[in-house]
Amino acid sequence: MNKIRVALAIAALTLTTATASMAQAPLKIGYTSVEYVLSQMPESKQIESQLKDYSTQLKNQLDTKYAEYQTKGEAFQKGAATMPDPVRADKQKELQNLQQSIQEFQQSAETSLQQKQQALLKPALDKLQQTIDAVANENGFTYVLNSDGASPVLLHGPKEGDISDLVLKKMGITPGAASAAKVTTPAAPAASAVPAATTKTKTKTKK
Repeated sequence: MNKIRVALAIAALTLTTATASMAQAPLKIGYTSVEYVLSQMPESKQIESQLKDYSTQLKNQLDTKYAEYQTKGEAFQKGAATMPDPVRADKQKELQNLQQSIQEFQQSAETSLQQKQQALLKPALDKLQQTIDAVANENGFTYVLNSDGASPVLLHGPKEGDISDLVLKKMGITPGAASAAKVTTPAAPAASAVPAATTKTKTKTKK
């Protein structure tokens, strides 16, 4: 019970202090579009280019795997009828393993692309955050909200509260000079549909 009372007392003190601070300094709220500012930063084009290159590398690796699967699959189709049972079973197992490897690679490629995007974006986002902090401090904004997203934090605000252009100017960027290109993760590379490796072949029956 004493712990509860202490916690309530601390909460009341915190609320009182916050209210007093707000009373002393007028509350000023600004907002910005992180997507818009990022699209104007020169880093965005570099990130987009690096992501595209990385996606191409992954696709080339996947294409190589799929080409190997196709080659071995065609060879199996041609020679399966004359293969001894143990050899045919081994070839089928090999094709099944290749098929599984392709499917696993496709799944890991998507995750890898997302991680690559996050790693490339982090320096730009850190720079953006530092600039937002500086602009907010210089212009007396108590809070800065992000107006992006399907469910944005900001639902309404006056035009003068939008600090996006101030942030860009702070970074030495002329607002609207760059074509707005949202940094998106390229689609994960995908090979053609991989057929099942359990091909049935006709075998001669002894009379």
